[in-house]
Formats: sequence, structure tokens, C-alpha cells
Amino acid sequence: MLQIMLWWIAPLAIFLIKRDSKFVSFHALQALLLQAVYVLTIIACLVLAFGVFVLAAVFSPERSNALPPEFYLLMPVLWLSWMGMGVVVLLAGIVYGVKAGRGEWAEYPFLGQLARKILKLGPDGVPL
Repeated sequence: MLQIMLWWIAPLAIFLIKRDSKFVSFHALQALLLQAVYVLTIIACLVLAFGVFVLAAVFSPERSNALPPEFYLLMPVLWLSWMGMGVVVLLAGIVYGVKAGRGEWAEYPFLGQLARKILKLGPDGVPL
């Protein structure tokens, strides 16, 4: 639940401090991986948007100081996608935080298996 307020710092701190508990390490690593995927996705979108804007400005038939029309089309789409991703990360943090608080070995889709491989855990936290 701390990942909601402290982004990636809280899961990293918990992961590093609570290494003796496989349960806590597993859930903290999942939260940390979720935040890493979120940040990498935002960076990829920014690079893509910047590339589109530069290409639109370079290949624009008219060289003016006005923003290219692609800016007006792409920015609302980017903004809505960033807000949507933020809502998904927020809801995932709440749902899986509550499950972890109940003592469940709840796995994030895709990231749960990656966390198990990193920590070398089998089902229900049994070490491999």
C-alpha cells in the first residue's frame, strides 16, 4: 500500500530491509517491478512523442514557429494513456496490497512469475 504514496521508494526499501521474509520480499519485489514497468512505459511514450514531434517539424512543408498539428492530436492521447496507466497502477497497488495484507500469495499478472524467478520461489513461497 505504501507504493501508492511513495511510488517506487517504499517497495525498494521494504524489499531491501525485509530480505529474511520470503512473503514480504515477494510482494515488495512485485510492487517494485510494477513501478519499473510503469516508468519505462512512460519514458517510451515520451521518446515516441518527441520523435513524432521532431519528425513532424522536420518534414513539415511550411517552416513556421507554430506547433505541428500532430501535437494537437497526440498530446490528448498521451495524456489519457498516462492517466489510464496511473489508474491501473493505483488499483493494482490497492487490490494486491489488500490481498498481501490478508496473507495471500497474490501474484500480479506476468510480474508475479518474474518475481518468483528472481527470488527462486515455487508456489506458496516454497524455495526452489
